[in-house]
Amino acid sequence: MSAVAPTTTGRPETAPATPAALAPRAPRTPRGRRRSLQPGGYLALVLATVVLGAPLAWMVLASMKTPAELYTVPLQWLPGSLNLGNYAQAADSIPLGRLLANSVGITVVGAGLKVALGLTCAYALVFLDFPFKKVVFGLVIATLMIPPQITIIPNYTLVASLGWLNTYQGILVPGLASAFGTFLFRQHFLTLPRSILEAAELDGAGHWRKLWRFVVPMSTPTLAAVALVSVVTEWNDYLWPFLVIDRPDKMTLPVGLTLLQNTDGMTNWGVLLAATVVVTLPILVVFLVLQRRLVAGLTAGAVTG
Repeated sequence: MSAVAPTTTGRPETAPATPAALAPRAPRTPRGRRRSLQPGGYLALVLATVVLGAPLAWMVLASMKTPAELYTVPLQWLPGSLNLGNYAQAADSIPLGRLLANSVGITVVGAGLKVALGLTCAYALVFLDFPFKKVVFGLVIATLMIPPQITIIPNYTLVASLGWLNTYQGILVPGLASAFGTFLFRQHFLTLPRSILEAAELDGAGHWRKLWRFVVPMSTPTLAAVALVSVVTEWNDYLWPFLVIDRPDKMTLPVGLTLLQNTDGMTNWGVLLAATVVVTLPILVVFLVLQRRLVAGLTAGAVTG
């Protein structure tokens, strides 16, 4: 039996507990459960990869097949030989080089202007004091809820009245305002330390200098995320350029595929798939290289201050 020591108050006091009793209990971690969930998580990852990657793999492999191999039953995944004739035929059927140059130019200019406008607009919404600032931001957010298909007819009417059909500015100008970029930049700017900008203001820095010398270097992940989303959007845009452009020398790559369909019909699938690979592969490589920056930028922009 444990001894009980008398105290000055007359109440019995038990002996101090052993060190083992006072030691904190280790947290119970469901290791078995986590181990049992890992195979399921890997299985889901593999299934998602197969579902998303199988069409892309089939497109690349089928672009190197002959028409006889494409219609072989049962399905033949691998081509009999490495045949790039479909790519050569696609380049001969449509001005592939011109279409590629148009897509690159419109993507670079359009994405650059979207990033610049979103950056400056978000800076004004955070660091400038003007009336109805919250109302302006609310209108920017409201535009995210409007489907872009609703604005096609008003935009087309405006572009046609300005004489911008079959022009590059007719493709670029209606889509320059990026509500998504403005929102993401604003949410990130709210997390920046105000003390640095106040110190820069005391040193005589104006808004333009504060933006490019202090705000932009501290916003690299968000800047990369907005730039990547803008590049992907501009490169893959099809409906609007299809409506305002009908001249082959002004078309982008996605719209140029319609020329290939009109030339060869829908029977020469190998040539059509080869042109589709040319459209898909560049932006896919860019996305795979910059996907980590995209995740980091979206995470940084999701933090509110």
